[in-house]
Amino acid sequence: MRWLDETFQTKNHTCQNLYNHAHSTHQKQQTLSLPSWKLLTLTSYFCIAFVLSSNSQTNLAQLMAHPSSAPAPAPGHACSGTLGNHLARRLVEIGVRDVFSVPGDFNLTLLDHLVDEPELNLIGCCNELNAGYAADGYARAKGVGACVVTFTVGGLSVLNAIAGAYSENLPVICIVGGPNSNDYGTSRILHHTIGLPDFTQELSCFQTVTCVQVVVNNLGDAHEQIDTAISTALKESKPAYISISCNLSGIPHPTFSREPVPFYLAPKVSNYLGLEAAVEATAEFLNKAVKPVIIGGPKLRVAKAQKAFMEFADASGYPVAVMPSGKGLVPEHHPHFIGTYWGAVSTSFCSEIVESADAYVFVGPIFNDYSSVGYSLLIKKEKTIMVDPNRVTIGNGPSLGWVFMADFLSALAKKLKKNSTALDNYRRIFVPSGMPLMREKDEPLRVNVLFKHIQNMLGGDNTVIAETGDSWFNCQKLRLPENCGYEFQMQYGSIGWSVGATLGYAQAARDKRVIACIGDGSFQVTAQDISTMIRCGQRTIIFLINNGGYTIEVEIHDGPYNVIKNWDYTGLVDAIHNGEGKCWTAKVRTEDELTAAIAAATGEQKDSLCFIEIFSHKDDTSKELLEWGSRVSAANSRPPNPQ
Repeated sequence: MRWLDETFQTKNHTCQNLYNHAHSTHQKQQTLSLPSWKLLTLTSYFCIAFVLSSNSQTNLAQLMAHPSSAPAPAPGHACSGTLGNHLARRLVEIGVRDVFSVPGDFNLTLLDHLVDEPELNLIGCCNELNAGYAADGYARAKGVGACVVTFTVGGLSVLNAIAGAYSENLPVICIVGGPNSNDYGTSRILHHTIGLPDFTQELSCFQTVTCVQVVVNNLGDAHEQIDTAISTALKESKPAYISISCNLSGIPHPTFSREPVPFYLAPKVSNYLGLEAAVEATAEFLNKAVKPVIIGGPKLRVAKAQKAFMEFADASGYPVAVMPSGKGLVPEHHPHFIGTYWGAVSTSFCSEIVESADAYVFVGPIFNDYSSVGYSLLIKKEKTIMVDPNRVTIGNGPSLGWVFMADFLSALAKKLKKNSTALDNYRRIFVPSGMPLMREKDEPLRVNVLFKHIQNMLGGDNTVIAETGDSWFNCQKLRLPENCGYEFQMQYGSIGWSVGATLGYAQAARDKRVIACIGDGSFQVTAQDISTMIRCGQRTIIFLINNGGYTIEVEIHDGPYNVIKNWDYTGLVDAIHNGEGKCWTAKVRTEDELTAAIAAATGEQKDSLCFIEIFSHKDDTSKELLEWGSRVSAANSRPPNPQ
């Protein structure tokens, strides 16, 4: 130790400053899994790096010969010094505890290292698409997800799910086992490719649906590549692509000789002058308005601004609505909440209040053809404050960048005069929704009766997952109790998403019982991973709505292609169950059968996966879908503009 002690004596002041800075930073900045011993580790490594750079006779070999000079790793985490171990520890550090995978010969050695990590649980899925959807659902509950597949045949299969995660601003780490490092730069043709000696096809496909791509085929810079990819995904809240050569995961290398140095993401700080200008201009605009309103959008999640949003809502007194894709991000038990703003298919009385306002604050919106109901919203730009994650635009006036949503909303809340005019108007015109008509004895179950019962099931320990289709519209009308979650994929709208997403979400949020509403057409796309839910011991309640086809497509444009082959859905799930694990199924045709099935699912079968098949008429849809479908159809069928 004498060589290191003597060197440190000459550099003591600098190292002490580094320690003080790290300690101060630890107090002030948001950290990722950074306990005090790791803070010391980080500081010590920085100090040692400084010494090494200052003393040409000191080298890494000398340092490795003095293992006592570095802090010991965490108890129970002896370092193997390999790329595979480093990646596993990084995933644990950022909050991943479950990784969804499909094995293939290019990723098997890497999977061994993930299995060896005691804090990681490797979950094998039935196919790569569902593994990607599961990582998407996991990221919604945990903030980050991960999946592992094999080269090209696996990568291109998971690609659709990664594109969906990109559209929803979810950091999913997509790890692919790649070719042997010796095969890069040669003319060899490998299996799992399209028969060309060019290994970039998969990479090219991922470039447009991930925020960062790295191909690790050299141990020398693997450490930096992996850390860069993961940190970029977390900072940008988008998926990352990491390809790792199949022969590298288990090879020791000096850069992986120690417990990974923890990293933290420095918080984004708004430009102070821009923030001040945006707040002043917005406050002046809103304080002059007579009946302003607030509408929350899906980018509240990526901006991590839900708390600041509610500060703004409380301080302003304005009524609060959500865009359909923002449902679940704003507490619906709040006294100012007035429902979903979705143009012509909004919650009753919500669109009247929003569209009659003389100022509307859209916070984190996404306007597309679906959320605008075929571009039919009656919103005027000059009345709009648009608050994006890092920009504020005021009517037709200034647009101020590097102003972050949470900072802006918190500061704005302190500048507003309370104004409840629009909220008072809403309360004057509001009439509670009517109840479904009384049924005849043994009448076939109607969908609106089904959702009346689902509404009564909801509590703070549930999360609703709505599949693309009529469930979008029926689930939007559910009033979520405090702490009840809600997820659906509106921007990408990939049918079948909900099966994998339910698997991932339920695995991440073990304290929640997921209630998934899935149409029969969507279920046929991804049904296999019911098997994985049973294997994982999940307690989800799935309502499978069997109406014989793609109902949402029927209302946009009907044709024989929207009719599907009917399955015995409960029979299929029973076959998958095969007596292993806890699973219970029921077929429901009447309200009495529904009541009995829900009682069983929430009673004696409360610890089982419950699959309830609901038989409904093919034309039994929500009125909102009928309106929305006709407007989207009109938007899709617009003739070409004159040349």
